[in-house]
Amino acid sequence: MAVTRFGQADSANPRTANLSALLRTLRAGPLSRGQLAARSQIAKATVPGLVAELIERGLVRPAGLRPGGNGRPSQLVELNGEGAYSLALGIEADRFSAVASDLNGRVIAERSEPAEVAALGLHRSMDELAHLAERVLPGPPVGVTVSVPGLVDSAAAVLRFAPTLRWRDAEIADLMAARLNVPVDAITVDNEANLGAVGESVAGAGAGVRELFYLSGGMGVGGGLVSAGAILRGARGFAGEVGHITVDPSGERCSCGRAGCLETKAGLATVLRAAASPGDPLHDPALGVDGRVALLKHRVLRGDARSATAVFELGVALGVALSTVVDVLDPDVVVLGGYFAELGEWLVEPVRVELATRPHDPHCRVVPSPLGTTAPMRGAAHLAAERIFADPTLAPLETEEASV
Repeated sequence: MAVTRFGQADSANPRTANLSALLRTLRAGPLSRGQLAARSQIAKATVPGLVAELIERGLVRPAGLRPGGNGRPSQLVELNGEGAYSLALGIEADRFSAVASDLNGRVIAERSEPAEVAALGLHRSMDELAHLAERVLPGPPVGVTVSVPGLVDSAAAVLRFAPTLRWRDAEIADLMAARLNVPVDAITVDNEANLGAVGESVAGAGAGVRELFYLSGGMGVGGGLVSAGAILRGARGFAGEVGHITVDPSGERCSCGRAGCLETKAGLATVLRAAASPGDPLHDPALGVDGRVALLKHRVLRGDARSATAVFELGVALGVALSTVVDVLDPDVVVLGGYFAELGEWLVEPVRVELATRPHDPHCRVVPSPLGTTAPMRGAAHLAAERIFADPTLAPLETEEASV
């Protein structure tokens, strides 16, 4: 099974691997050289030279003194947030998003713009996304990750098929590299559910969890599994297509050709049709996904019976599909992401009830995403920054910069 690991050094060069280990260790906060040696398990005599190189590359800086008890105070070092920037880009059916972050993961700038992406087409969409990126970036990015809704060949950085965008075999990395003037190998392209799973693993409900399954709700339904710090992709990279698990064999015909897939019950358009008649503001595309979900949530809170029934039936459908997922994957936690997160207080219980009917009592938690619809962008930002954490030598030495 193909995997993508994050948070681990992957260089074959021992010195680069050691630089990577120190840089990752400093994510915990300022440390002395002695603490760095102990926590990274690198020889104490080697650490000062490595730290000096990281400082010369602009990735680390002095951070004051640490009282040393009876001895001399220790000099602390920390990540230099301004030493590198990463870029996360998001493409959804109704909007583009861009987030620039520094080395500490702090968001420097973010923007989102509504768009009818399918109507724009691939090349105009890439133009718009690049313009948005330029408005948030303070400098050249060390890494770029693009989040897309569809089947992604992550090794080739190609979006194979996105039905909501009507794109096939879109060479996203090549197109964005030319527009952003960055190396094509600096750009990663991934499915938004995989990135949502990463976001939850590093900053959300899955922090410290070994096995996490992320269920993403939007115009379609997707899933991502993180196991021991790795995205599990399957043989061709298309794992996680839970939207096409059959939940009602006699149900509506799905766009994939089968009947009763989860997407026919849990896609946002289907839920909104169940909640309101045609012409209702719930169907107004000008509100965007977030606006329509907020209105649906308001109606459920207000006690609207039709809306409440639609959301309850959504929870049952999710529970049926997740029963299969939990039986096969046995995760520690299932995170309800995308628009499911906004309705989580009404979805978790019917999901739990359905899981409880299985032959083997599942011990996984079911929780709404604390990151909401931002989880994929958080995951994208993390993976974009991983390029410099995996290979700190990508940042030039001051002497190299001076000679240019």
